[in-house]
Amino acid sequence: MLGLVRSDRVGSVLVSANGCMKMIEREFDAIIFDCDGTLVDSEPITVKVLIDFVREFGLELKYEDALPLFVGRDMPAIMLVLESWMNSKLPETFSEEFRARQASALREDLTAISGAHDLLGSLQRQFCVASNAPQAKIEINLSTTGLSSFFTPDTTFSAYDINVWKPEPDLFLHAADKLNVEASRCVVIEDSQAGIDAGLAAGMQVIGYSHTPEEAATKEVPFVHCLTELIEVLN
Repeated sequence: MLGLVRSDRVGSVLVSANGCMKMIEREFDAIIFDCDGTLVDSEPITVKVLIDFVREFGLELKYEDALPLFVGRDMPAIMLVLESWMNSKLPETFSEEFRARQASALREDLTAISGAHDLLGSLQRQFCVASNAPQAKIEINLSTTGLSSFFTPDTTFSAYDINVWKPEPDLFLHAADKLNVEASRCVVIEDSQAGIDAGLAAGMQVIGYSHTPEEAATKEVPFVHCLTELIEVLN
């Protein structure tokens, strides 16, 4: 965990052995999780579906190029990028057809991020999911991976409910309002830059999740590389 050797509790603050890094700066009452890439490993599946689909329209994309471009973006923004690359419009049915193909692939191959079950099962504070994805996709993500038991319709929030997507802060502010918690008393767990930006803009504390130390080194928030590292931090 970013060089943590041991932790010392001072209120709700987790301090590194050399005192240089604090994961939590102030007390908090609620935790807001992103879903795709944070709780479920859906993004590689989604990008592969997208690559296969756009190939039918003559656009060839490499996986390693497509993944960072599309992680954390909403579908309208993705379509704008695709259309700019193609220099032509996609059909009106593109989004609907893509969602159908995506749902089928997720139901077949989706798994939870390592440590997600243990982390959610350990939490003593209230928590929720706030995702750029539609509610239907969130439901597939959680049910397919066995995480649905940790959430209810009252703790599952979609940007499509308010028609504002990350990196705007509105979704996180909406979630905090529904939880009846002040934004400043929330901690956001995110894997994407759009989500990190949204959490910071909302005035919330943000902790990043990353598969690789190289990615985390470029960010402005503390990062963990395994969700179980957050069990002590968030409790």
